[in-house]
Amino acid sequence: MLEVLFQDQHLIAIHKPAGWLVHRSWLDRHETRFVMQTVRDQIGQYVFPVHRLDKPTSGVLLMALSSEVACLLAQQFEYHAVEKKYHAIVRGYVNEAGIIDYPLKEEKDKIADKYASKISQPQSCITHYSPLAKVECPIEIGRYPTSRFSLLALKPKTGRKHQLRRHMAHVRHPIIGDTTHGDLRQNRGVAHHFATSRLMLHASYLSFKHPMTGDKLQLIAKWDDAWIHLLSQFGWLGIVPELESRHSSMV
Repeated sequence: MLEVLFQDQHLIAIHKPAGWLVHRSWLDRHETRFVMQTVRDQIGQYVFPVHRLDKPTSGVLLMALSSEVACLLAQQFEYHAVEKKYHAIVRGYVNEAGIIDYPLKEEKDKIADKYASKISQPQSCITHYSPLAKVECPIEIGRYPTSRFSLLALKPKTGRKHQLRRHMAHVRHPIIGDTTHGDLRQNRGVAHHFATSRLMLHASYLSFKHPMTGDKLQLIAKWDDAWIHLLSQFGWLGIVPELESRHSSMV
């Protein structure tokens, strides 16, 4: 059963676990867990997606309970009226807050987009980031005798595919556990030394206006056990205490 963060007669938000697809895809034909189908069975009602999270990403996922509400919520996402905040653990020291303004070309799938045009123009893409903690561990991963990591808060101002993963790789601070855009050697080292192999990217907060009542909602998804496990080893517990309790919250 998936953790419900918020539900009324118009919408539902759940805590998406890492490793779950939002909906069925023939690109992952062997998968058996799908968020939309599970939520539908859990509440006995059809649900409509309004945004997506990558399969390895955990956190707040919002769905509508009618096509009308889905359309209204999709408009908020389209016009950047939804505030999203993620947390990530990345390679290296990030000492100062900054903005990544780096256009990205649309990523096309080799199979699904086989017949799509191979020509695409870079799209505007902006990410705000701020460091929350850093640590140096006496473990050799790669060519250095120690390994450095940073905990970041990330706020995407646009919603491109794999935006946060691609932007952090662009500034040479790839997200730990990113098998597509990250550092394979770092990923293997963290899996070996810290017993953590998942993508360390979490959709922590989602703030938006309720499309029917006009109330402002801020939904919060707590860190899962894998996050708590790695944060504990890095000595970072207590830095963002509101994300450490596994009880759902809504402000």
